[in-house]
Parts: sequence; C-alpha cells; structure tokens
Amino acid sequence: MLAPSPGGPLFLGHDIYRNSTYGSRHPLAIPRVPSVIDLCRTLGWLPQSAYRTSPRARPAALQAFHTPAYVAALQAAEATQSVSDDIRQQHGLGTLSNPVYPEMFRRPATSAGGALLAAELVAHGGTVFHPAGGTHHGLPDRANGFCFLNDPVLAILALRRLGVDRVAYVDIDAHHCDGVAHAFAEVPEVLMVSTHEADRWPFTGTLSERLCGNALNLPLERSAGDGDAAMALDSLILPVVQAHRPGAIVLQCGSDAVAEDPLSRLEWTNAAHRRTVAALMGLGIPMLVTGGGGYNPWSVARCWSGIWAVISGREIPDRLDPSAQAVLRGLTWHRRAGQRPPEHWYTTLADPPGAPGILDSTRASVAALRAHLKAVI
Repeated sequence: MLAPSPGGPLFLGHDIYRNSTYGSRHPLAIPRVPSVIDLCRTLGWLPQSAYRTSPRARPAALQAFHTPAYVAALQAAEATQSVSDDIRQQHGLGTLSNPVYPEMFRRPATSAGGALLAAELVAHGGTVFHPAGGTHHGLPDRANGFCFLNDPVLAILALRRLGVDRVAYVDIDAHHCDGVAHAFAEVPEVLMVSTHEADRWPFTGTLSERLCGNALNLPLERSAGDGDAAMALDSLILPVVQAHRPGAIVLQCGSDAVAEDPLSRLEWTNAAHRRTVAALMGLGIPMLVTGGGGYNPWSVARCWSGIWAVISGREIPDRLDPSAQAVLRGLTWHRRAGQRPPEHWYTTLADPPGAPGILDSTRASVAALRAHLKAVI
C-alpha cells in the first residue's frame, strides 16, 4: 500500500477526549480516541497534514435532529452539574448510562461538530476517519445508551443538505443502531444495514424489522465470528450498498464486536473490521468512518488504529516497535482482564484472522434478508 498523498484521507480528533471522562466506574472511563491518536502518531501514520481538530457544533446545528428543549437541558446540566428528577425522566440525563460530568455538553457537541465537518469533506469527495463519532443511540429528545447526541444522524442529514441525496449507512457495532433507525425509518434514500448481537441491549433490530425496504438488520448469535462477519459483508452489505447507488457511505465501526470486549459476546477479531473498511473503500464512494462502542482500551486502540492504517494506506507491522508498544503498555483498565493483559495486546496491532466457520443461524438470516430484498426491489 502507498503512503497517503496530499489531499488524502483525514483524521479528526480533539484534546477534549483526553481530558474528560464519564466517571471512573463507567464503561467509557477508559482512554479511547487519545490512545488511537498517540499510537498512530508514534507509528508515523498521522502527520499534521492528515489531522484536523474537530470543531464544536453550535446548539442550532444540533437541532437539525435534537429538540431545542433537549439541547438546552444538556447545556444546563453541564453548567450546573445537576439535573432535576423531571429532567432525568424526560431527557435521560443524570442516569448511570448517561451521567452528569463536567464536559457532558462540550464533549458530545465536539463529536457532533466533527461529524458535520466530515460531512462537508465527504460531500466534496473525501474520506474521513472520525473515531470519536458513532454515537448511534442518541434520540431526538433524550440521551440513550452512553450517547448524549447522535452524530451519525447529524452527518447523514448534513450530507443530504449538501446535495448527497442517497446515503448508505452501515453499522457493525455489537449493539443495534436504534437512534439512526428512528431517524431514517421513513426515508428510502437512506439505506441502513446493521450487524449486531441478537438479544443484546437495546433489543431492537430484529430480523423482522424491515422498514420501507431500506433498513436491513442482521442480528448475529453471540458466538458469531469472522466467518459470519465475512458472509454478512460479501452476501449482504456489499450487494445492497452497490444496489442503492449512494453518493456517500457512513460506516460505524464500533469495536465492541471484538471478542475481548466486556459488553458483548460476539467473537470477531479486528481483522473483520479492517476487511469491512477495505471492501467499502474499494467501491470508490466518498466515505465517513466513525468509531462507536468499544470498552476494552487495548482492543479499541488496536482496532481503530488498524482501521486508520487501511484508510490511509499504511502497512501494519507484524510486531510493534518499542515506542508503539509503550503507548499500549501505558494503558490501564480496572476490570479483571486489565490486571494481566496478554502480551499480544502490547506487541501487535492486527489480530490474526478468526475462524472461518459460519453459523447456521447466520446463513438462514442472510438468506431471509436476500429473499426480502428480491420481494421489495
């Protein structure tokens, strides 16, 4: 692969992710975006010419999807560091999942601002990696599932305002993208394809939820691995994206589908994520790639850095040099698995490909979706 040329893919980030946290015991207490930035810079993959600082979205821009009352409540909660019982019930703020913390408006508004900037770049033919994005659970008037705002929805709406009428949204997070489905259930110009763990929160995205022919859900059994991911990609995602003829693709790459993540029971390796990114890039369509879920600091850093390698045309070394290893050895995690991490979490970036086997349930679900497509197209 060739090194990126001037005007090539861009990486969006911001220091706010380095200096804020949802709270010490929250699943998102771990470092994520900063670890990816540090690792990619150490590897020489992230020159300043490829990096852009995310702007913070203004409240008016957020109201393209979120209600004015909700945006105001989120700002007020940050300012006062408190919420009333009424606000908690109405807007989902100040809960265990979406707690009050010092940057609870500025941080998600920065992720949203990055999505809006990315939409402008993609609308002009670019490819953008926005690892802080992918907050696909946010709803118009409430926080939901660790997501205060919904940056994928804001990006898709912006793309359409900028003249990209047809958009394909692909989501390989372990959790169903309920907020994105809520936004575009009645918009046939926006294709949505989601692979996620079956019977996992938010318990939406069942196989039978086929809305207007443009929302395709492929729930996977908890033991699904790389073979299942490959079948989903080759037999469903790529054919339907090509048939949709989008002017842009938004790909949500939550790393929580990786086997060692604590909040899912899928058994992907990060090779499945890189293969998905590479295959969709191969279509030659402008693309925004976001992060998403991911609650093991080593699997997040290794997975998303590998995604940037694919996007930017970098070769992943078989073994990391000492300076790159130092970034990974500097990570900590309060869970038991973080007390004695396996050595390869420090020394490698790419997992070896997983087992190629495919579950019977995956074959049956893909066949059902393909039959559905024949009936509606």
